[in-house]
This record gives sequence, structure tokens and C-alpha cells, in this order.
Amino acid sequence: MIRNIMFVLVAAALVSVPGFAAEKKSAASGRAEISDRTKSPYLGAIAVDAFSGKVLFEDNADAQGYPASVLKIMDLYLVLERIQNGQMKLDELVDVNAEAAKTGGSQVFLKEKEQFTVDEMLYALMVQSANDAAVALADHIGGSKEGFVEMMNAKAKQLGMKSTTFHSVHGLPPSAGQDVDVTTPRDLATLARALILQHPEALKYTATKTHTFRPDKDEKTGKMDLRNHNHLLGELAGCDGMKTGYIKAGGYSDVVTASRNGQRVITVVLGSGPQIDFGRLRDKKAAEITNKAFAALGTK
Repeated sequence: MIRNIMFVLVAAALVSVPGFAAEKKSAASGRAEISDRTKSPYLGAIAVDAFSGKVLFEDNADAQGYPASVLKIMDLYLVLERIQNGQMKLDELVDVNAEAAKTGGSQVFLKEKEQFTVDEMLYALMVQSANDAAVALADHIGGSKEGFVEMMNAKAKQLGMKSTTFHSVHGLPPSAGQDVDVTTPRDLATLARALILQHPEALKYTATKTHTFRPDKDEKTGKMDLRNHNHLLGELAGCDGMKTGYIKAGGYSDVVTASRNGQRVITVVLGSGPQIDFGRLRDKKAAEITNKAFAALGTK
């Protein structure tokens, strides 16, 4: 009896210790506790001329936030770079392992031991924002998620993304004991510009509004119609990419690119809130900033 009373008193005392309650909550949820980095209308934003790199608009462009699924632009970059270098082929088969098949969030419901071409995996990655496809590609290229993350950070450093650190291949909220991915609007614009200039074939994937995954299957055995999360495709003049992202602590983010009259603009909106607007504010500001950037270039 006395022992039970002492246990309750000690437990109560520990919960009152700063940080203990957060750790307990984190352990219970399986997710790391990370501070919110959102703001209305956004944490930071930037627009650049894709060809010259000239900044056409910026507002708190060096604010560090959470990219969420936007970081899949780096996944795409690394895959296309290897294809360009002859280290991979688009028709090369990627094996799905147990780890990839168990990855949650947005997905195409990959099954262990399935195989898909790199090309199909890239459609899943960029149209559906499939986290399971990101893990499968990472394992295929880097030998493991950790190996691929090292490649991501090495490339970020090479590109001059000074305020970016990747800890995941998909942008999901970190598990307990792990760190969260961080970046800035300026760094994301640098990455997007490098992708477009060095691998323009990336737009084939980012401009796709719908795509059928497992087209030879029926709905019961896996056929899936993918729909791009970028709501500006078909709505914003000239828009042909790139990637949206969302996690609760990081709000809604977007990297947008559009081409008009031979000119191309890249716009980044990071950390847009509030959470309850389902990204509408992010999309509105991204469109407004893109239009302002084209106006600065003398194009409507």
C-alpha cells in the first residue's frame, strides 16, 4: 500500500518537471514534439526568375520552417541526376520492401515484394506525394533511408542551401527521438531552380494532374487514380509544377513554377496558416506572388 502511494507521488512529481509531460506525450503519440512554425499568411515567401536567379519578390525569405512533402523535389532531383549520369534508367525496376510498404501518410499502398519502374515511382512520388514510393526509391538508390538522406544533405550543401537540413526522405513529422526537416523559402527556390535548369524533364511529372497507378489492375487489386495536390495546375496561367506540402506544426507550403511568354518564375510559400483553411491561403498567396513576379518581368 505504502509502495503504491509512493509511486503515485513520484509520478506526479515527474509530470510537474518541465519537459517531462511533453516527453510523455511524445512517447504516447510516437511523434517528436516540435514547435509550430506557421504564420498568416505565411512564414516566409520568395519569387525568382528561373533563368537568371534574380529575386523578384521576397518577404522573410530566410525564415526557417518545415518543408513537409515539398522536400520530395530533392528526391526527384537525385533520381533524375542519376538517370542523366547513366547510373539509373527510367524502366529500371524498384523493389518494394517491408519498410516502404508500412510507410503511412499519403501513399499508393505499395505491397512488399511488388516491383515498379522508376518512371512509375516518380509519378507516385510527385502526383500522389506518395511517402511509400519515396522510401522505396531511397532504399533502391541509397541502400537505406539513412543513406539517401546523406545524399540529400550533400546535394543541398553543393547547391548552396545553407539553411537546410534533411532528416527524412518524405517530410513526415519526425518520430520520437528524431529531428524534423528544416529549410527556408530561399533554399527551396535554389533547389527548384537547379532542378528546372539541369533536369527540365522534371516538369513531365510535376505538371501531371492525374495518373493511373497499376493500370493493369482493378480497384480491388490495386488500381489507383492519382490526383495532384497542386491546386494551381490549370488555375494559374502557365503553372506546370512543382510540389505542395503540409504537416500540422509546419502549416501549408508550396513551390510553384509557371512559364509565360518565354519567361519562367519560381515561387515559394512556406509555413502558411491557419491550419483549418486547407491550404487555400497558401494557394492564394502563391498565385498572387507569381503574378507580381511576372509583372516585374513585364509579363502578365
